[in-house]
Amino acid sequence: MFGKLFGRGVERSATDPHALPPRKQKHGTYALRALGDTRVLALVEAADAGDWSAVKAALAPFDLGREQAVLGELTDVDGLEEWIVRAAEEDKDDKELRATALLISGARHVAWGWEARTSARAVDVGREQWQTFYERLRIAEEHLLEAAELRPDWVTPWRHLLTSGRGMSVDDSVQDARLAAGLRRDPLNLDLHLEWVSHLQPRWGGEPGQALEFARKAFAAAPDGHGLGCVIAMAHIEDWVESDDRDCLQQPRIRSELRETAERSILHHAYERRLGWQGDYNIFAMALSLAGSSTASNVFRELDGVITQWPWTFMSDPDKAYARFRKVF
Repeated sequence: MFGKLFGRGVERSATDPHALPPRKQKHGTYALRALGDTRVLALVEAADAGDWSAVKAALAPFDLGREQAVLGELTDVDGLEEWIVRAAEEDKDDKELRATALLISGARHVAWGWEARTSARAVDVGREQWQTFYERLRIAEEHLLEAAELRPDWVTPWRHLLTSGRGMSVDDSVQDARLAAGLRRDPLNLDLHLEWVSHLQPRWGGEPGQALEFARKAFAAAPDGHGLGCVIAMAHIEDWVESDDRDCLQQPRIRSELRETAERSILHHAYERRLGWQGDYNIFAMALSLAGSSTASNVFRELDGVITQWPWTFMSDPDKAYARFRKVF
């Protein structure tokens, strides 16, 4: 029934042969593991084992050049950066495989770079941390640019180049060109838009209100039921992060905008639940909760306790915050 009310797609249930069984924790919540999919889990486990042959076999159902959710699962695999480049060398005569290995390596080096930098304020990051950060991002840029050259139809290299470029403080004209390159390949790509919302934040040199203006314009051009509504929810969350007022989103106009956006996006009957849909719902769950909107109850009900790391990482205790809001709504 909920497929008709809150978006169509395959329900992650016992009838889905690829569904991972949930691991319930206290408070009835559980972290989403491998996108809740056994095939993604097999891919992550192969990467964790450093088995390139198994990785290649596990990649068969996916297109990393366009599927950021699956690629994102690989960026957190510790040690991946130590062997993935050698894998690319082994397949240097196979353009597709070499591009894939370089894309994975580039995306991993971006994440690995941020691990060195940490989420601390710039003034609190040490000199050695900065050096490690920039070195890893430099490698990431090299690999991502080559992957993009080998596969000019791919969009995910450009999404990660936006992140590395932000970290390296590349010129605005370069970042603009990278965004344009990604949008030419996929004008409504959610991950590109979410990354640009981060790029436009004051802590990265943007102007107050700039991200929300961008988000509203982007979603206005999207069809009903598109996940691009998440950019508006994320722009409001980012405003909350930037503000000293913890109640800054609890304004009637913000509450109304978030409710209307959710209803035209993830709660619309045309919304399609693809791998990683829980991430979209978690963005709205946090935004609606911070705004004090009762619409959050619809979102939490569909999530049924699933929590994703992003965007709850902005909270000091993500699990407790999620459980508290879920109980309230």
